[in-house]
Amino acid sequence: MEIKEGLSSEDFQTVKTKKELLDIIKDKNKSFKKVKETIIYNEELRLLQIELVKLQRWISNNNKRVAIIFEGRDAAGKGGNIRRFMEHLNPRSSRLVALNKPTEIEKGQWYFQRYIKEVPNPGEIVFFDRSWYNRAVVEPVMDFCSDRQYKEFLLQVPEFEHMIYEDGVIIIKFWLSITKAEQLKRFEGRKENPLKRWKFSPVDKQGQILWDRYTHYKEEMFSKTHTSYSPWIMVKTNDKKVARLEAIRHVLSQFDYDDKESAKTVLNPDPNIVMRYYRSNNQID
Repeated sequence: MEIKEGLSSEDFQTVKTKKELLDIIKDKNKSFKKVKETIIYNEELRLLQIELVKLQRWISNNNKRVAIIFEGRDAAGKGGNIRRFMEHLNPRSSRLVALNKPTEIEKGQWYFQRYIKEVPNPGEIVFFDRSWYNRAVVEPVMDFCSDRQYKEFLLQVPEFEHMIYEDGVIIIKFWLSITKAEQLKRFEGRKENPLKRWKFSPVDKQGQILWDRYTHYKEEMFSKTHTSYSPWIMVKTNDKKVARLEAIRHVLSQFDYDDKESAKTVLNPDPNIVMRYYRSNNQID
């Protein structure tokens, strides 16, 4: 019977690069699957983040305006995705928008009014951790808006997005898809981890109970707001790390920025993970 030799402290002291560590693992016939996957993920993320820095410089130099919207069910990975996008970007020309519930004054305003001031300025990338699409899914599911307000939103949002698109704003809309079982697993993890407990809200508790209701409003949203100038991009996120890498690849693939040809990794997303919305899509959520 073959005995697999483990890694010694000397092995770790002698390696200087991730590649050398992987080579030692391979030579010693030790799988260390999780270690290997983490090393590969971190290296891929680093290479993609280098490209994001180059993209940001191009956007800034050319006064482009880019809005990237992250929507999805609770625990689908919106915050984690955004953090990896923004981790090494220049904060002077990138910004996160994660609005709290509207004030009494804002409730009396036109619904889109508080979002208009968050639209990117020339040379800026803005990341929306949820957006005006709260009114498409969360609000009607939780009865936070009236039926009239909901129907008015669905009529107005394509026109609103068309206006900002015609004004030069590039809109990328992500829907992060997660299965019901995976959502439950992440909810349980949040409750057990004191560092993540703040993420678990009363609205989250309803995510599993109202799963089918969320599905109904999600499908209505897609059918009314998926347009040629502002399409929905679906991302399967049961594997968080894969989803993060592929979402970044999708954004990079949308721009012909300077020095793109020198990238040291693949910039086109996996079509099995990232796909444009179609009615016939076999969606996991």
